[in-house]
Amino acid sequence: MLNISNNQLNKKMTLEEFMAFKKNFKPRQFKIFNRFLAAFAIAGIIILFLPWTQNVSGNGFVTTLTPDQRPQSIQSPIPGRIEKWYVKEGDFVKKGDTILFISEIKNEYQDPLLINRTNKQREAKSRSVISYQEKIKALNNQVSALQNERALKLSQAKNKLEQSRLKVKSDSIEFKAAKTNIEISKRQYERTIILQAEGLKATKDVEEKRLKLQETQAKLISKENKLLISRNSVVNAQIEISRIAANYQDKISKSRSNRFTAESNQFEAEVQVSKLENKSTNYKMRNAMYYITAPQDGFINKAIRGGLGETFKSGEKLVAIMPSIYDLAVETFVSPMDLPLIHLGETVRIRFDGWPAIFFSGWPNASYGTYGGKVVAVETSISDNGMFRILIAPNKEDVSWPKNMRVGSGANTIALLEDVPIWYELWRQLNGFPPNYYSPKKKLTKTSKK
Repeated sequence: MLNISNNQLNKKMTLEEFMAFKKNFKPRQFKIFNRFLAAFAIAGIIILFLPWTQNVSGNGFVTTLTPDQRPQSIQSPIPGRIEKWYVKEGDFVKKGDTILFISEIKNEYQDPLLINRTNKQREAKSRSVISYQEKIKALNNQVSALQNERALKLSQAKNKLEQSRLKVKSDSIEFKAAKTNIEISKRQYERTIILQAEGLKATKDVEEKRLKLQETQAKLISKENKLLISRNSVVNAQIEISRIAANYQDKISKSRSNRFTAESNQFEAEVQVSKLENKSTNYKMRNAMYYITAPQDGFINKAIRGGLGETFKSGEKLVAIMPSIYDLAVETFVSPMDLPLIHLGETVRIRFDGWPAIFFSGWPNASYGTYGGKVVAVETSISDNGMFRILIAPNKEDVSWPKNMRVGSGANTIALLEDVPIWYELWRQLNGFPPNYYSPKKKLTKTSKK
């Protein structure tokens, strides 16, 4: 009532006589309500001092503990065309079982006799290598023969040179003897002339001595000529030795050059043989790639590229397979602010999608339907979603995880921290503060021992 009118009804009439007033305005109800408010306030104050377990929550999904157990896709390392399927979705395959057969689409590999032709080329090149090896042996023998022949020819020429030198010595001695004879002949001739002048010798004796002197002079010239011829023979023998050495050196050099050429051709042929062997091996391995096989035991989840005659590029996904044997784990993500609170080996509570659970965040002991886990890996770099990835494995000391759990199912994780009063947790949440820095008891014990 605003009391803006002078005609006030509450002063002219009373409300106690109405039934509605009697039912609503009773002193006893006010007392009960006041007691309820007081009890609620006392209970609220008591609740504010109850313990509350801080936690770090995250959202993730079920995965496998090791990378080789996770769902994978099978690719073909070569491009091709799908020719035949040997399995269907949902089938179980063992390692090495054929999943599908593909055919070649590149022109250079479509020859059905490609491997045989390559092997024939390799064999031809191999025979060429053998031919070059035999040619090298023949040239080596030729070089050895030329070296032996050169040694004999040089020995013969040196013997001839030695003979010429001895002939020079002999002719030189004869030349000196001729000089001595001519001197004797001159003295005899001069002495005969003197004796003739004295009348002791006849003219005939003078003529005989003159003739003998002339013969001695002629012999001297002959001996000198013979000596010059011998000396010229020595020079010719030396020239012959040089000629023989140069001639055979040229022949040996040519043979060696031919041998080096043959060796070079042999090495090139060996390179070609190696290339052809490599091609043949690659072709065999490529033919083996026409059959796409299972890398491990598992189930065929999905045929990504279906149909017959469909072509694909190298590296494209063809089939998705799920390993049959795997160890479950949970992959979850936490914010960078909560990352320092996560430690290896720390216990975590997990709620799985599709499995009933009653969870009280601050009272984990009163929760039901959650499963235990332990942190086994903490990512050191931030993910694309701005969070840090945490990998959680089952806690063997806790209840086993559900057997029918499938990889990819959703999961909510709660890492339990310190116990604090509820009023402190409310104050922290209102102010946006992070939870208290938490270290596991094991680490604290090791630090204190140190």
